[in-house]
Amino acid sequence: MSDNRNELIAALSSSLISQRYSPVAARNYCTYASRFLDYLAQRGIPIANVTDELVEHYLRHAIMLFEKQRGRPPSVRWHEVPRSGIHALLRLVHGQWPPSIKPTCAADEIRFSICAEYESWLREERGLAHASIAALMWEARSFLAWQIDHGNDDLAGLNVADIDHYMDFRAPKLTRCSMKSVAERLRALLRHLYITGRVMTDMSGHVLAPTLYAYEGVPSALNRSQIIAVLESAEQDTSSAGMRDYAILQFLAVYGLRSGEIRHLRIEDIDWRREAIHVRHHKTRASTLLPLLEPVGEAVLAYLRSGRPETDAREIFVRTRAPYRKLDKLYSMVRRRLREAGVQPRGKCGPHIFRHARAVEMLRNAVPQKVIGDLLGHRSTGSTAPYLKLATEDLRAIAFDVSGMELVA
Repeated sequence: MSDNRNELIAALSSSLISQRYSPVAARNYCTYASRFLDYLAQRGIPIANVTDELVEHYLRHAIMLFEKQRGRPPSVRWHEVPRSGIHALLRLVHGQWPPSIKPTCAADEIRFSICAEYESWLREERGLAHASIAALMWEARSFLAWQIDHGNDDLAGLNVADIDHYMDFRAPKLTRCSMKSVAERLRALLRHLYITGRVMTDMSGHVLAPTLYAYEGVPSALNRSQIIAVLESAEQDTSSAGMRDYAILQFLAVYGLRSGEIRHLRIEDIDWRREAIHVRHHKTRASTLLPLLEPVGEAVLAYLRSGRPETDAREIFVRTRAPYRKLDKLYSMVRRRLREAGVQPRGKCGPHIFRHARAVEMLRNAVPQKVIGDLLGHRSTGSTAPYLKLATEDLRAIAFDVSGMELVA
């Protein structure tokens, strides 16, 4: 067991180093992974039989041991490094972690079979994007699991009342807009169940959703002074994360790009000689060639020279800690940078508020709506129309004071 343990730790160390983890992080991961292997050996548990529940049980044991040895509890986030080290070891042994969920009963087998068919249909027949498939599959798994928990194992007895009960179950913590999305995803699943003969009646038409009126909600947007404050605050952070975030914020502020468009930007998408940027709009599957403006170019160049870690990833913006892969999202970063700059927008505070602000700024500068839509990567002018609501303050500025005025016949 000792030889096997040493071989596993050596293999883990080699794997972490090949993924460009820092020596300190690799050493810490190996230390905690080694302690976990000792824990398994003391209890005679083969690593092949480890479950996610066992890992959580060990972490609770490790916290108790920490308190006993040091006379105080660890910090709230102390468990993150041990868990990451153990998960890295288990990925090395099992190929993936957490492991895929296996069916435990006949009802589970039916549910897993339906989900596999549905996912294949969404991908191959409908050709949906990965993010759309993920959202539809999440709702499908939730609905099917809920039905099984309530005794409807094979869906043969599925009726409108079951659908209503599920929607009531989902409703309490959701907004009207989110409930409409749930209804649309559930309708798609019910149509598929009917097409494949899993249910005898198409009940998709019985899924009720709240009515949303066109342009009923005004999105959040920043004004120019707020944008400047955020950029200046981020520019003062000269760390690798600071240089990366400043360059991203420049893209948001100058071009109003979507989060995914920035995250998927690749090294070859910037043509430094022609001073141009090739942007792929994944939402519409179109592309745009934009001029590389000086503030953006300088910020990106500074990040590439001094802030970006060495990595084989082709995406421009990557994580600041190994494994150095493209960013999963920008919401947390934007929210943190807004808070550090003392900017508190009303409503949502994600990357899209920069997009809204850019659209409003162009509208107020009399840029044609078609040109704005082209820059933002919209398919039609109708997609740009919601941004018009954000410029209503301009209408107030030119309102006439008609009090006391005489009406002339």
